[in-house]
Amino acid sequence: MISVGAPWRGNSNPPEHLINEKRVPYFLIVTHEIIAPVEPTPLQRRGQQIVDRLRGEFREHTHGHAPPPEPRIGVALGGGSARGLTHIPYIEAMDEMGLRPHVISGTSIGALIGSGWASGMTGAELREHSFAVLGTMRIIAGRLWGAQVRNLGSFFQSGFNVQLDACQVVDAFLPDPFPLEFKDLKTKFYVVATDFQSWHQAVFSEGPLRQAIAGSIAIPSLFKPVPFANHLLVDGGVVNPLPLDQAAADTDILVGVDVNGDPSEQLNKTNHKALDVWFGAAQIMMHSLTAHMMAAYPPDVYVRPHLSAFGALEFWRVRELVAHVEKDKDNFKRALDGRIESFLTKQQDSMRAEAR
Repeated sequence: MISVGAPWRGNSNPPEHLINEKRVPYFLIVTHEIIAPVEPTPLQRRGQQIVDRLRGEFREHTHGHAPPPEPRIGVALGGGSARGLTHIPYIEAMDEMGLRPHVISGTSIGALIGSGWASGMTGAELREHSFAVLGTMRIIAGRLWGAQVRNLGSFFQSGFNVQLDACQVVDAFLPDPFPLEFKDLKTKFYVVATDFQSWHQAVFSEGPLRQAIAGSIAIPSLFKPVPFANHLLVDGGVVNPLPLDQAAADTDILVGVDVNGDPSEQLNKTNHKALDVWFGAAQIMMHSLTAHMMAAYPPDVYVRPHLSAFGALEFWRVRELVAHVEKDKDNFKRALDGRIESFLTKQQDSMRAEAR
């Protein structure tokens, strides 16, 4: 599902309802029900038009004045364990449109993938790296977990019989070399974790990078809590599974990629395993928290792919996960295209008015 809505940035008059339809009109698009326009514009050509416009090649329409400023795009990458690998096609879509975000924020798997994006990796490079380090159970075990879990398949299917070290996981699965500190990144980046002692979110945007990511991915019980910067950190999804608030500041277009999934394929299932119930309960909690966050910081473009067919820890299905949302890339481009077009039109109208 992709939705496009008008921005509201959390002023002193917050919405009275969970999602305020009166002040935050949403246009919902269910991807598998979209009917193509009668005269569709080829996406490659349309994307190039956007890039040309951003680069000022439409100067003649502004009577010699400077082109409108580029929209500052903020992207929030949500948590969802293995399902978070589906962030990659949406990053690829922005690459194909010639767009780079002004700000990236990430929670849990969104922090891990977002760090690679913020370091300058393209979506294609993120895809290639993910396939290389997560392609099979054997590869995963060989990288790190095989040394701690003798039967990796049984571990994933039956539950937690050992706590993993989140810092070791980050070291094992990030590309090498990789920036050590936030200041070495190419894009402003915010990592959201949960302070287990104060019950509040802890946001990191400076200092050591890997420890912050480790704290953000530290799923309770699966990982040991991460002591860092006077905090005891666990997974950021406990308090803020889709960190729109961190990506909204100083941006013109807010994009939210929600990979928490949905209950559509679980409605009639009754034989849930203990691990399924644990992660299912976490999903319900994260869904509720995301709804509240969207009420306060409505994204201009919101994406939530249908991912209930994939288990939370099925990282070895990375190729299937990425392929599953490939069909949504064009819809995402259309939605983002529309918001950029609207922004540029308003900027041009404002410039013309000032020139009179």
